[in-house]
Amino acid sequence: MKVIECEGLTKTYFRKKVLNNLSFTIEENKITGLIGRNGVGKTTLLKIIAGFIKETSGEMKVFSEQPFNSLNVSVNSIFVDDQMSFPPALRLSELLEEAGRFYPNWDMELAKRLFDYFSFDPLSYHNRLSKGKTSTFNAIVGLAAHAPLTIFDEPTTGMDAAVRKDFYRALLKDYLAHPRTIIISSHHLDEIEDLLEDVLLIKNGNVHLHLPMEELKEWAIGLKGETAAIKDLTREQEVLYEKSIGTNTTYVVVKNDFSEHERQKHKLSGIEITPVSPNDLCVYLTSQTKGGIDDVFNSR
Repeated sequence: MKVIECEGLTKTYFRKKVLNNLSFTIEENKITGLIGRNGVGKTTLLKIIAGFIKETSGEMKVFSEQPFNSLNVSVNSIFVDDQMSFPPALRLSELLEEAGRFYPNWDMELAKRLFDYFSFDPLSYHNRLSKGKTSTFNAIVGLAAHAPLTIFDEPTTGMDAAVRKDFYRALLKDYLAHPRTIIISSHHLDEIEDLLEDVLLIKNGNVHLHLPMEELKEWAIGLKGETAAIKDLTREQEVLYEKSIGTNTTYVVVKNDFSEHERQKHKLSGIEITPVSPNDLCVYLTSQTKGGIDDVFNSR
């Protein structure tokens, strides 16, 4: 079943298109990573999906309904970010109790176990927590809600490395026990790639790639060799990234359109072929230049 159906979606702020003719679908019971540079519209897209804001044009459907002002979408989804708002008069333990009144699938046992594991004081208040603790508490609510559509927008902001690792481990274990549709927006693709089944890559307000993670891992390859040979080999291909190494060696990243026979032929001619990590690939695909920061210095 398609949980999210987006067709020709556009969102404009002050005459600037943040999202431009966006189209994609997300199936139920999958973990999808929403990837892209800052300012490309990831949070705007997630807020439209959650029903917080309305699109300018096009169509967004969640559970076959328009999400904006939909009670059905609201009760069956949760949007987790570092701006989550809770009643300031309630203590943390009381917030967990109240969450159970709103979310039909609320797992209080899980919430309390995570609450204790991350050493929260039940008498503390949400607005007095540190940035990392705030993100951790919000993540606990997102996990324990067991909402059919769970959205995490940069959920690990402020968390240290150990807590981030624990959170992702908890998310995976709980997802396996209670499958649901989860979307994670994160800058740490290298940390979450083992979690993800799909990757939705946004560039310039549009869908640049939407692939299963396993296909993304094979989507591009790195070629390293004598500069003249690399130039000749990639003459008719789009070079995603290029770096000079020494005086006569070049490394490039291109789409993996080579057959096994072609790979062996190039290896025999002295070309080194290496895989490209999903994290590096997403950086190259969303970069404005082929050489990255090196282009700033090479232009002197």
